[in-house]
Amino acid sequence: MKLLFIIDPLAGLKAYKDSSVAMMRAAAARGHAVSAAEARQLRVQDGIVHAECSVLDVRAGDDWVGVVRTDAVALQHFDAVLMRSDPPVDTDYLLATHLLDIAERNGTRVLNRPASLRDFNEKLAILNFPQLIAPTLVSAQAADIVAFLAEHADIIVKPLTEMGGSGIFRLTLTDPNRNAILETLTRHGRRAIMAQRYLPAISEGDKRILLIDGEVVPWALARIPLAGETRGNLAAGGTARAQPLTIRDREIAETIAPWAKTQGIFLAGLDVIGDSLTEINVTSPTGFQEITAQTGQDVAAQFIDAVECACSSNKRETR
Repeated sequence: MKLLFIIDPLAGLKAYKDSSVAMMRAAAARGHAVSAAEARQLRVQDGIVHAECSVLDVRAGDDWVGVVRTDAVALQHFDAVLMRSDPPVDTDYLLATHLLDIAERNGTRVLNRPASLRDFNEKLAILNFPQLIAPTLVSAQAADIVAFLAEHADIIVKPLTEMGGSGIFRLTLTDPNRNAILETLTRHGRRAIMAQRYLPAISEGDKRILLIDGEVVPWALARIPLAGETRGNLAAGGTARAQPLTIRDREIAETIAPWAKTQGIFLAGLDVIGDSLTEINVTSPTGFQEITAQTGQDVAAQFIDAVECACSSNKRETR
């Protein structure tokens, strides 16, 4: 196969933990041709989407990648294009998904589907599954959030467009910074945010559960917060512990998996605290390398298996 990763700058990827690096290594190990481009390098000419693509020599170790050459290539040239740019899902990100839409209409397989990257905000997507979530409010109005706080006494508030725990605050009834936090997050009532009842089970970890083309990876990655922290995100200093799925974890995952597959969400990362779903990550879910290192479950190999199967099915259907 010929695979193109739409990704953030290669120099910024951490070989020891980045899931995209694991994917590229797994693909290269099977003899697949791996290329990379940044979203800003996409362009459309005569109705065809091209990118300035770097053909990669992917290796083991810290010095994990070399650029063989860079060419302008039509995306139709690739068996699959994997959109792995990190949030925020800002104007530039959304414009890239529109260009990838054009490529998809011209027959390119894009994973995840560009329309789904736009349609399913990673925080708001949980509202499709009210039976799986804790009490949740979305509003730009501080009065609404204060009333929600009065009802639940201890809540988490977070922006709808960030990642890695950025902008997440825990609020209690006696918090002296409550008004300032809400003014900042809502931009004085101009931007909606999410409020959720605080889940004490965060002390046991914010669990990441991976779905690959509708299949549930049997291990969760629990991100354990630092002492005194309410965020388990690894980017916020949490530690990672792989653990088998609980019965409830599997119930949540198996409820969402067929929906994700139908929506063209080839790879999803579910965030679960205790028994409650808190996010559905669709942009660039991570956790591959930590799960593999701790359990021996080669998640990247499973992912490439699924990509191979999807591309093989597509070839059979187009004959």
